[in-house]
Amino acid sequence: MRIKIFLLFLSCSFSIGSSFADTKTAYPNKPIHLIVGFSPGGSADTVGRALAEGLSTRLGQPVIVENKAGANGNIAAELVARSAPDGYTLYFPSIGHAVNASLYKNLPYDPIKDFTAVGGVFSAPNILVVPVNSSYKSVPELIAAAKANPGKLTFASSGSGTSVHLSAVLFEKMAKIDMIHIPYKGTGSAMPDVISGQVDMSFPNLPSGWPQVKAGNLRALGVTTAKRSAAAPSVPTIAESGLPGYDMATWYGVVAPANLPIDIRNRLNKELQSILADPKFKDKLIAQGADPMPGTPEQFSALIKSETEKWRKLIAQSNITVD
Repeated sequence: MRIKIFLLFLSCSFSIGSSFADTKTAYPNKPIHLIVGFSPGGSADTVGRALAEGLSTRLGQPVIVENKAGANGNIAAELVARSAPDGYTLYFPSIGHAVNASLYKNLPYDPIKDFTAVGGVFSAPNILVVPVNSSYKSVPELIAAAKANPGKLTFASSGSGTSVHLSAVLFEKMAKIDMIHIPYKGTGSAMPDVISGQVDMSFPNLPSGWPQVKAGNLRALGVTTAKRSAAAPSVPTIAESGLPGYDMATWYGVVAPANLPIDIRNRLNKELQSILADPKFKDKLIAQGADPMPGTPEQFSALIKSETEKWRKLIAQSNITVD
């Protein structure tokens, strides 16, 4: 009788231990939420949904995209920062994640300390465009005109502190020129005024500006990245067109709340690399004017830190605020 009780005890103990181990290691065992800080329909949302589909297939659980638009991604970022670090709430941050700490005086989270970097997804250029009937046909011509007419040339942006705005500010600083900023509520509302010539130029994201160039409504003078874009290979970089060293990329990646277990982080990064190597996903990125940005969590973390510092200096020098 004692032997039977002892064997029963061992059996129960083993069962309990196995269940505990399964619960601890079985990630994921429920749906995952991917938070996107912009409205549905944009390039960020489109790529985010393609990414969610790829993760869902590889992880064996639904990955649900939730759009939490507002404040250049701040609403979405704060939601994720306050979430449990269990791998079930992820964030799809843009370059705005690195600049918001300098733009907003009372940011309710730390863009570095409150998050765990999982990995980059893509980088994409903005594109310097002028009206198709503009007299400016090259970057040197544009810079020369701006120097000859300080404070007269205008540029449109999708709002203060956006990548469109910061691309122009970096251009001003490096070219040592002074232009007038005309902020709009979005690229969609800015483009008609650039096309009509009411504004001299803009630096829209490639997916927004390139279709207008192909349609013959705008002239492209250069892309903002150090290398030419696969989506618009005929357009030279601004750096090679007359402003050496100019480099600005809009990027996106995946982060989770701080203190995410390393094994979950590594699992997510592994699946992310698999998605980025998938030809269908790569084609979708290129169609959006973007290039895959594979790499380790450490590399993406380093990018966020370096970008935060880079834009902090420029924003301080230019006295840019949104508060």
